[in-house]
Amino acid sequence: MEGAAERLSAQASGPLRGGLRPPGDKSISHRALIFGLLSVGVTQIEGLLEGEDVLNTAQACRALGARVERLGPGRWRVEGCGVGSLLAPSQTLDFGNSGTGMRLMMGVVGGHDFTARFDGDASLRKRPMRRILDPLELMGARTLSQAEGGRCPIELKGAAEPLPIEYRSPVASAQVKSAVLLAGLNSPGRTVVIEPEASRDHTEKMLRYFGADVAVEPFGAEGRKITLEGRPELRPKPIVVPGDPSSAAFALVAGLIAPGSEIVIEAMMMNPLRVGLLTTLLEMGADVEILDRREEGGEEVADLRVRASALHGVDVPAGRAPSMIDEYPVLAVAAAFARGTTRMRGLAELRVKESDRLEAVAAGLRACGLEPRIEGDDLIVEGRAGDVQGGGLVKTHLDHRIAMSFLVLGLAAREGVAIDDSRMIATSFPAFRGEMERLGARFS
Repeated sequence: MEGAAERLSAQASGPLRGGLRPPGDKSISHRALIFGLLSVGVTQIEGLLEGEDVLNTAQACRALGARVERLGPGRWRVEGCGVGSLLAPSQTLDFGNSGTGMRLMMGVVGGHDFTARFDGDASLRKRPMRRILDPLELMGARTLSQAEGGRCPIELKGAAEPLPIEYRSPVASAQVKSAVLLAGLNSPGRTVVIEPEASRDHTEKMLRYFGADVAVEPFGAEGRKITLEGRPELRPKPIVVPGDPSSAAFALVAGLIAPGSEIVIEAMMMNPLRVGLLTTLLEMGADVEILDRREEGGEEVADLRVRASALHGVDVPAGRAPSMIDEYPVLAVAAAFARGTTRMRGLAELRVKESDRLEAVAAGLRACGLEPRIEGDDLIVEGRAGDVQGGGLVKTHLDHRIAMSFLVLGLAAREGVAIDDSRMIATSFPAFRGEMERLGARFS
């Protein structure tokens, strides 16, 4: 990330009060633009997240032939060219900090007969892409160049006629699954993905919403088998993007740990594969009332009334990781304020996010006076029953979720918290500071 770092501090703020509507879900925002590109005709999108990650995906869709226009705040229009009719991009597809945008678009390119170059910022250049390239190569795509360890910059030549494959994903990853399915859209046969544990299912839902023939069935104890019939005619449909649970997580935890707080989080998506954090916080004794369940854009949403709570430690099973993989940093903050021990199991996937989030979270907690432990792929936090010292300077490693999580910790810690750089928050939640200050948070 170019330019000078922008340090930001959070101070103990007293009770938080009021309502917050989280920005549009990032996962669905990326996919809304991509499915607009892959449909013939006009897709209208409401509530699109206008963070840098999603805007980079919009630019990539333009580079592949779509007409993409912003009509107003969160309102976008995508005129797509359809599966099999995309244009070869004349310039590098730069995804900034977004692993999701890059990996999904690699799937799109992998199913088309042209070459594209993928790149991103310093953080994204550290993230592994072989897990995407391997199945795409089985389908006939070729990796023409790559940085060491299968990292970007990467030059990928898509398959003229993608082979239909049955792919058993070694990890529960919505990005791997989605890349294979997106490449399979231009295959003349049936593409099958088998995942060991159910990962977020937005791609399957959106494929079906746009007219593809997709079957989803259980596989084994916790896995799923997804079958896509190739070469469907995708038809544009309007999309309302629901509130992002991963962004709502910061206000949710802040409302629980700042004494005397009572806030309402509006229209948060309640997809069962995205509410692992809420499930865990309720197990910890969180006072969260779920109000007005309803449907928006094909997904269930609800309002949450959140009151400050005396939390207690819990054992978080490894099987829950796919439903809350982005929320472990802020869960660790909640665990710091709980009474007793919280053990978060099976966090290997956190080592390959925007940073090594497992190490980054532990280091941040130590800077704030705690003594977390990492045992294998487990993170263990001994809670301080609401009395957390704070006072540290936390290194964010260009990771937006580390940045926001430790600012939340600072709102309830005795001595506040500073982070070394806040600029990357704009990748997912540009209005974070303003929305939290409206609830009563104090930053400087």
